[in-house]
Amino acid sequence: MRDHGMEWLGTFEPFHILLNDYRVANIVITDFARSRYVERISAESRTDGEIVAWIWQCLKQKRIQSYSHSEQNAYLIDEDLVMIAEFTELPGETNLSGYPLYTLTVVSFLGKVSVTPQLRDLKSYYSLLRHSRRLKLIKRRRRRK
Repeated sequence: MRDHGMEWLGTFEPFHILLNDYRVANIVITDFARSRYVERISAESRTDGEIVAWIWQCLKQKRIQSYSHSEQNAYLIDEDLVMIAEFTELPGETNLSGYPLYTLTVVSFLGKVSVTPQLRDLKSYYSLLRHSRRLKLIKRRRRRK
């Protein structure tokens, strides 16, 4: 998404956008995040480029916010969609002021808070997932014996 040209001749969009303390210059979608997007957000299959363009637009319009101060890698889009993201520094890339630029890697889309109210408290949501997985493993062990 860096150095993306605009309609007017000779003008370019800024190639980084500030999100918290990170200067995002590139966005990467993992395969897992794409599958979660199709499962939980939009039933229509989208390509990585369309999802990246949508996230880039959300970044430019300041529609992405931190979920909470304790959850540093969880972000809310339009105050409804929960996204898990990681930031990696681009080696040798800085802006004009000398600050490092980062790649936003979308790890997963957890879903919409309006559809899944359990997402309001991520710690209890994660513990519920761990507990349900643990019970499934225990049941499998019983069947094997």
